[in-house]
Amino acid sequence: MSERPTIEFIDLKAQRQHIGQAMEDAILKVVHDGNYILGSQVGEFEAGLAAFCGAKHAIGVANGTDALILVLEALGIGPGDAVICPSFTFAATAEVVAWMGATPVFAEIDEATYNIDPKGLAAALDTARKHGLKPRALITVDLFGQACDYDPIEAFCKHNDLVLIADSAQGYGARYKGRVAGGIGDFATTSFFPAKPLGCYGDGGAILTNSDAHAELLRSLRFHGKGSYKYDNIRVGVNSRLDTIQAAVLIEKLKVFAEEIAKRQLVAQRYTEALQGLVRTPDVMPDCVSTWAQYTIRVDAERRDAFQDALKAKGVPTTVYYPKPLHQQTAYKHFPVAGNGLPISERVAREVVSLPMHPYLDEATQDYIIAAVCEVLAPARESAVV
Repeated sequence: MSERPTIEFIDLKAQRQHIGQAMEDAILKVVHDGNYILGSQVGEFEAGLAAFCGAKHAIGVANGTDALILVLEALGIGPGDAVICPSFTFAATAEVVAWMGATPVFAEIDEATYNIDPKGLAAALDTARKHGLKPRALITVDLFGQACDYDPIEAFCKHNDLVLIADSAQGYGARYKGRVAGGIGDFATTSFFPAKPLGCYGDGGAILTNSDAHAELLRSLRFHGKGSYKYDNIRVGVNSRLDTIQAAVLIEKLKVFAEEIAKRQLVAQRYTEALQGLVRTPDVMPDCVSTWAQYTIRVDAERRDAFQDALKAKGVPTTVYYPKPLHQQTAYKHFPVAGNGLPISERVAREVVSLPMHPYLDEATQDYIIAAVCEVLAPARESAVV
């Protein structure tokens, strides 16, 4: 193997260096102007974010979890209602449903993409009804950067009068058959947590929609339910506004976002070409482009810990997203599970492991990571041949 480089799982410092002085100027302008809450940069960023994905409205909020909560609040979802969602995802997806007093109903994922399986939605709908719940919405998750298979999902939602909420925290900007994630669904939400493909320097999030009425309602809800001015409270709301400084950061990051997505494709392509046949590499659906929030492979469950330990010894960081599906976790295991269980979600959770992925991962470092993975897995491959 070549000389060991210093490897970051996600290198935010490299991105910062690439953007350069423009980022410092943008932040300092907010500092000097003094408009720290809903300054002009917030509206400017919202317009750019909406334009990037083809949505009519973007509403900046404090974080991605709030984005989901505010959508559910705007829809009046609460006790007695069911929201279908995947179990193989971060807790926020189901957390917001439970927070509103509604019931998450966990559906199975597609083993190739790890996204919610359109073929499993009917079972989830039936499960909700058998529990005496009123199905109101479906939350999809564009996991690891790939958009869900939205054509059959949208048809299902339309046929069953469900609101489609696309959680694109990892997949904002992904391409699906000519459309862009963020502009798909009745609502789309995203997170600007620093590690996301489009991340800020703290917490932040946004809601995207084509509905004028819902956009107006959401802008009110994020600002204490205000009406014509901030001391005219026409409804109960919350305090969930995107900071002006974070909006300024995101304006600069949005300028290089398309370039970074393209760079991520090159990293993923090199990984896949080198590792295909050795491990299960990610599948991207035809006519789709992933943002590659994560590059996630699969190894045998009984070898995963040793695999990670061996890579760590070689200076290669790895992470498991996600080691336990939500329906197996203490806080969520009492909620309904579609059909006869979620065996794919459970199996995938035991096998997935993510390799370093970011736009500034140079070829030499990629080569080192690939060589390390091959070297660690070589004994398993040789024993399989024997």
